[in-house]
Amino acid sequence: MHTAAKIRDPRCFQIAALGLLAAWGMTVLDCGIHPGNALAILLGAQAAQYAGTRLVGLGSFDPLSAMVTTLSLILLLRTNSTGLAALAAIIAIGSKFLVRINGKHLFNPANVAIVTMMVVFDGAWISTGQWGNATTAAFAFACLGILVLTRARRAETTVAFLASYTGLLLVRTLWLGDPFAILLHHLQNGALLIFAFFMISDPKTAPDSAACRAVYGFIVAAAAFVVQFLLYQPNGPVLALILCAPLVPLLDLVHRGPRYHWNRAHKPAPGGKFKGVS
Repeated sequence: MHTAAKIRDPRCFQIAALGLLAAWGMTVLDCGIHPGNALAILLGAQAAQYAGTRLVGLGSFDPLSAMVTTLSLILLLRTNSTGLAALAAIIAIGSKFLVRINGKHLFNPANVAIVTMMVVFDGAWISTGQWGNATTAAFAFACLGILVLTRARRAETTVAFLASYTGLLLVRTLWLGDPFAILLHHLQNGALLIFAFFMISDPKTAPDSAACRAVYGFIVAAAAFVVQFLLYQPNGPVLALILCAPLVPLLDLVHRGPRYHWNRAHKPAPGGKFKGVS
């Protein structure tokens, strides 16, 4: 991949934003990011990406997608075991190569790894990312800046999710007569921002058509609201996304759209079977 092409790749902006946030959390804030776990996630993700690239016959090793997943796991996943941290990274990247429908991986890698670790192991949980109002606001502006810099390509899922989820929270607030400070508290959540801008927005696991992406964003928001506030389960958006992921192939059948490629300069080798796996 040429240098100019890499710069145009939206993942570069994502990595910069997530990387700065992770560095800030490790050096300034007490966000519980263990350096050993972070290193294990980084090495595990890149090793799995390299192995998958070779096994399925992709033309060249592309570390960018694995880096976005790596940083999402570092920021959200908490465990006291370095081995579990590395396993989460392997599950995340491995799911891209192993769980596929119609040439697309079904689950967002970080999402499926986090949910798997929480369900299977007692020693893994999600950090809600309590970074303080100033850090959360700065990260929110950075996320919005990424949408602008990448010309808001395929941003319908994020916009629909945030608008729908905020609307449902507003209805709940008015119904219960709660102060609006509670509504703002639910929205001022680092984990929610990472979910909205780096998980549900993943163009490789979202529907191909713009209309279906907007519908999908609303469906995930509604499911997240039900899980969080009617079933009283924490981490509603993360659980909702993995539950709703099987709807994507159905939406692609209902309304077809152009398949997304991170960078068309990055092509698989002749005969490669997994085009667009990154």
